[in-house]
Amino acid sequence: MIEAGDRIWLLTGASGSYALRLTERHELLHLHWGPRISLAAAEALAAAPAPAGRGFESPLDGREEYPVEGGPRFVRPALSVRTDEVRGTAWVFAGDTVDGDELRLSFDDPVHRLAITLHYRMRDDSDVIERWTTLAHTGPDGPPVEVLRADAAAWALPARDRWRLSRLHGRWAAETQLERTELAYGEHLLSSRRGHTGHQGLPWAALDADGAATEESGEVYGCALGWSGSWRIAVQRLPDGLVQITGGAGYDESGLLRLAPGESYTTPVFAGLWSAGGFGGASRAWHAWQLAHVIPDAFEPRPVLYNSWEATGFDIAEDQQRALAERAAAMGVELFVVDDAWFGQRVSDRAGLGDWTPNPQRFPEGLGPLARHVHGLGMRFGIWVEPEMVNPDSDLYRAHPDWVQHFPGRERTEFRNQLVLNLARPDVRAHLWESLDALLSSTPVDYVKWDFNRCFSDAGWPGADYPQRLWTEHVDGLYALIDRLRAAHPGVAFESCSGGGGRIDLGILSRTDQVWTSDNTDPLDRLAIQEGFGQLHPARVMAAWVTDSPNVQLNGRRSSLRFRFVSAMAGVLGVGGDLTEWSAAELDEARGWVELYKEIRPVVQLGELYRLRAPGPGLSAVQYVRGADTVVLMWLHAQRYGEEPPALRLRGIDPEATYTCLDTGAVHHGSVLLHHGLRTGLRGDLDARVVRLRRG
Repeated sequence: MIEAGDRIWLLTGASGSYALRLTERHELLHLHWGPRISLAAAEALAAAPAPAGRGFESPLDGREEYPVEGGPRFVRPALSVRTDEVRGTAWVFAGDTVDGDELRLSFDDPVHRLAITLHYRMRDDSDVIERWTTLAHTGPDGPPVEVLRADAAAWALPARDRWRLSRLHGRWAAETQLERTELAYGEHLLSSRRGHTGHQGLPWAALDADGAATEESGEVYGCALGWSGSWRIAVQRLPDGLVQITGGAGYDESGLLRLAPGESYTTPVFAGLWSAGGFGGASRAWHAWQLAHVIPDAFEPRPVLYNSWEATGFDIAEDQQRALAERAAAMGVELFVVDDAWFGQRVSDRAGLGDWTPNPQRFPEGLGPLARHVHGLGMRFGIWVEPEMVNPDSDLYRAHPDWVQHFPGRERTEFRNQLVLNLARPDVRAHLWESLDALLSSTPVDYVKWDFNRCFSDAGWPGADYPQRLWTEHVDGLYALIDRLRAAHPGVAFESCSGGGGRIDLGILSRTDQVWTSDNTDPLDRLAIQEGFGQLHPARVMAAWVTDSPNVQLNGRRSSLRFRFVSAMAGVLGVGGDLTEWSAAELDEARGWVELYKEIRPVVQLGELYRLRAPGPGLSAVQYVRGADTVVLMWLHAQRYGEEPPALRLRGIDPEATYTCLDTGAVHHGSVLLHHGLRTGLRGDLDARVVRLRRG
């Protein structure tokens, strides 16, 4: 709901409100972000005396909705533009528009002939505020405006004695590691300059005052950026205790693009959330908003998949894939995926990327016969692709060496024997569309795993009028290509992968069905990765695999099939081991776990998440609640002297109701302390359990 007063606007969602006002000097100031308030209360806030100015300080800093460069401001600007003669912005208010649940506030910079529109959306079913900005060069002629920086939004937080910052950092195979630290004075930059979202951090931050929030209580402010390229979120704690957060595409002020007369640019969405329910309440609010408004077909549960990569590597053949598919189908798998090496001359990671036609030696009649065999087994059929990359040893690169990112006169840097195609070029996008559309039109493919296995390094575009725009236009080209493929092939699901969790953000999630969380499939390591992932994103998109033991890909750790399955059942269950090496007993046990997962899948993928105990020494556990059903997943990492693990008090259930354990028949009352019977063996084996409860 949007209400407007005298130059005051109030947005109200499920339980919170957001208010802002315009001064007579065309300054757009923040008023309120928190619990629901009335328009009269917002007007009272606007009537309060302005803070007194002090020497060397600006009364605007930390209080503006969208600080621009120029004028009496010293904080990091959200907008920085220039021409050859003038740098910075001085705007005048041009009007407001309310269109359903969207508020648009328009401003004009007459010197640059630049129109600036700030967009706000707060839906009735959520407290998430979506914000973005549009810039347009309105002059019929004149010089272009160079946009050095255009953040999507700025968030203003109130003055507090202390703030605690939560963020997700990491690296390859150790993504989404949750870290909470006191927010010191000054500026703190969270960013990626790699051309993609990055393993090193998700574009998300959360703050709680005085470090007082717990998992289920206390005020938490959070923000998340919907952008899949290089990005930056700047968190500033100002001298007077106020906090300003800006975020958008690009990692510095080296330039995003140039706007010629008649051209425009729209930033990605930078969403914000206030929650009074602690970190868990904030997570559940983020999840519900994404399921309702971001993720395609979000309320269709994702199928159990099998991926053949860890069983075969690059050494694949059609008969071998058929044998794996038959074992997977007998286990109850619903989607069979052929990973790398089905195309071109792809016998190693040194050749074939870019040539998206089946290898004639390995698949003499193409992928069609295998796909039909998989369908005949009752499963869907999927493939792996990496369209943004090319090997120098490929037909595509030999024909079009100019299509990759590079600088003239410089050696082309290879990582993983790969170069990056420049998707900002229309001819590159046209070629990829033709190749992928032909593939999906000629083969009954139901699922595409879209990978991105290296970062930008030589992000040059010889001959372009403004080469710097490659950084944003590559991502725009990626989005346009996926959107076009989805529209042409509506029955095909897409997974985002980037060497694991290197491309996970609200932007890619708005056009894919799930994401590959990490290349690390060790079930114990995965618990911490999944804990961090769930701070922002729901289990419905979090792919997790059961692979072989010992885990030969990373650490050699041994773990039981039980522990591996219960770990992976916390998200979208997949299997990735070499099924030809699994014993009959293991295959039979696995069939039972898959059957159990299908029973609890609606609760896990679509239910509300409660984190009962964080991963660490001893016991960890998560709980999912959907309607009358509750599912608890528990993992015991270690046990000292044979002591019983601590009991768990469940959350999110009716304290007046009774609950029946579907596994034992025992009846529990209200928010019971759950006695779980976990125990490690004398050798220190890990243990895990699944508990299902139903109200009534």
